[in-house]
Amino acid sequence: MGEVYLDHVATTPVLPEVLEAMLPYFKDAYGNVQSLHSWGDKAREAVEEARGKVADLIGGVAEEIIFTASGTESNNFAVKGLAMAHQARGKHIVVSAIEHFSVLHSAKTLEKWGFELSEVPVDKYGLVDPKDVARSLRKDTILVSIMHANSEVGTIEPIKEIARVVKQSGAIFHTDAVASAGSIPINVKGLGVDALSLAANQFYGPKGVGALWLKKGVRIIPFLDGGVQEEGRRAGTENVPAIAGLGKAAELAKAEMGARAKRFSALRDKLIAGLPSRIEHVLVTGHPTKRLPGNASFCVEFIEGEAMLMLLNSQGIAVSSGSACTSRALKASHVLIAMGIPHEIAQGSLLFSFGLDNTGEDVDYVLETMPPIVDRLRQMSPLYAKFLKDKSRGGK
Repeated sequence: MGEVYLDHVATTPVLPEVLEAMLPYFKDAYGNVQSLHSWGDKAREAVEEARGKVADLIGGVAEEIIFTASGTESNNFAVKGLAMAHQARGKHIVVSAIEHFSVLHSAKTLEKWGFELSEVPVDKYGLVDPKDVARSLRKDTILVSIMHANSEVGTIEPIKEIARVVKQSGAIFHTDAVASAGSIPINVKGLGVDALSLAANQFYGPKGVGALWLKKGVRIIPFLDGGVQEEGRRAGTENVPAIAGLGKAAELAKAEMGARAKRFSALRDKLIAGLPSRIEHVLVTGHPTKRLPGNASFCVEFIEGEAMLMLLNSQGIAVSSGSACTSRALKASHVLIAMGIPHEIAQGSLLFSFGLDNTGEDVDYVLETMPPIVDRLRQMSPLYAKFLKDKSRGGK
């Protein structure tokens, strides 16, 4: 039995170079960034070096980077902080129906605080139409948050076109780029956004550290109170080892992005072509071409994704079912439902996400392992039994 990790959407391993960059700040250079002595100086230098590397990854400026503890915190900070800072102009917010829950739930919280929320639909591929965004805008719209790419189905959104629409209205535009930063080229100035979220563990950095890029001059209300860190925008003692790791991971991601994307795309395409040819009634989800390099997502009809996940795990294959943060929830993915996929089919979702250690042999192993698993589960499925019965009677 092999061991194949295909759940890089949940987290990536820390690269050796990243770990090496982090280690000094656990023991030798352990000072507090805010301390006015040489120990603090060393820590501060590490943080500022990382800030520059993260900014360079996305085409920003170092002083526009605010370090956080995760992509989820960055999204919460952006949505709540930007809305609160600009509420004097209005209280209307726009998001898409497929946003990560850290955006959707933040927006729902703002609704409880007196704001109004509009959700923009997506098409069958998970694409947001800029025209739908334009139709959702009002005079009192102060914030629009549309993700750069969806981690669950891999669809890359037309953020540049959406930004043009949003800018005409005068609203602030935030994009959640946790799924895409470090994987595909991003230039915040070219995209036309005002704020962007990212997380280190999506591109071979450590867990527990992320960043929010905030365009210079855009006001935001601090999400955490109690300190002067991050220019007073994010209180709390800086996690220097993790920030140093994020900086190194960002540096490597920029240098290796093209080669990584080429490799991941080849593996992705091999699996997307191979799985439906080996197993009947398999739906490829997400956009066929506007897609993250390492993302291959499917719905397997008549069975549940969780059952497939468990049996694949028993064969040494790690995958996701639904979004990484809701894989323990026994309900259909809100992303797939928003794309118009019926609940009973959406229940059978599987996401394979590729990384640096994966090979073509890993895809071959999946293609050999999956068919008997699906066959076994379908033999126990009342939905499949009904399908076969209807088919024998001449039904569809």
